[in-house]
Amino acid sequence: MILLEDVSKFYEVRGRGKRWILRDTTAVIRPGDRLGILGRNGSGKSTLMRLLGGVEYPTRGRIERRMSVSWPLAHGIGVHSSLSGADNARFVARIYEKPVEELVQAVDDFAELGDYMYMPVSTYSAGMMSRLLLGLSLAMDFDCYLIDEATSVGDQRFMERTQHILETRLRSRALVMVSHQPWHVRTFCETAAILHEGRLTFFEELDEAIATYEAL
Repeated sequence: MILLEDVSKFYEVRGRGKRWILRDTTAVIRPGDRLGILGRNGSGKSTLMRLLGGVEYPTRGRIERRMSVSWPLAHGIGVHSSLSGADNARFVARIYEKPVEELVQAVDDFAELGDYMYMPVSTYSAGMMSRLLLGLSLAMDFDCYLIDEATSVGDQRFMERTQHILETRLRSRALVMVSHQPWHVRTFCETAAILHEGRLTFFEELDEAIATYEAL
């Protein structure tokens, strides 16, 4: 599980004081949970994902991880822009001690980048980058996947294929997905929370969470 105990996070904004991302948040994410976090653009959703993934640390409080957690999908964390997609896949394979060329092929098959798979990541569009990151993460076996709206990239066929893979994988895994689109959360999640003005409010009913979010 992932345990948050009295977690707060803020940044000092010059001339404006503190900008709060989280205030005194306590929560537990268990294996099998499928949690959607709704928030408007700029509400701090991506920062929250970095906190959950251990990329950033809280200002106060404690986050404990008792299961393996993916890096936040849709973020270029750990990807070297001067390397090709294939070389980045090889790098990840070596870190996680996976068969190198097998993982490269799996990412290539999923991302469908063609010749770009062997070109520097700096030449990728935003959509291509998201597809590479999705491929890298889904090629690995994590207990909990952190997804930041990455599944909305690509054409309808690619989105449907991504949804199918996620549905299959998540039968025995946890999911935390952040989005500003209610339909996105409804597609993949069973419960939801709203991040608004530093407060993370949890709802047992998905419909209640969506209705409350749309009323903000």
